[in-house]
Amino acid sequence: MTIQIKIQWLPEADQEIALPSYETAHAAGADVRANFPPEKRESGVMLEPGMRALIPTGFAMEIPEGYEVQVRPRSGLALKYGISLVNTPGTIDADYRGPVGVILINHGAEPFHVTHGERIGQLVVAPVVQGRFETVKDLSDTARGTGGFGSTGRK
Repeated sequence: MTIQIKIQWLPEADQEIALPSYETAHAAGADVRANFPPEKRESGVMLEPGMRALIPTGFAMEIPEGYEVQVRPRSGLALKYGISLVNTPGTIDADYRGPVGVILINHGAEPFHVTHGERIGQLVVAPVVQGRFETVKDLSDTARGTGGFGSTGRK
């Protein structure tokens, strides 16, 4: 199934940088690239260990009602350099029309240079189901009950 996501270039964007794209036929995530404004294109951003930064993509988008776009890390950057997203997965709601950015964090031991045009994350289109929240006196019993963090894991 294919869902149309409308993209609008921002005025300062480098339109030579590829839009989000699926790198293989069965990829779930479309790679998204850093798209810096003219004054940052040569320098990019240096992420020191522990540092985080909002990296621009150069576009805004229109997501159909009933869907979201999840922003996820790239596994290669995570494994090789410790680069991830602060809020992963990030959610872009269907009613948001502002600039799309990726909040990168360097969990690695070495500085990481984010360059113009570099693949910095993945966008995954997903359906949204909204819940209706209501208060009740009692919740149904389950085998797990109130067992919390780690209660079903390693013994």
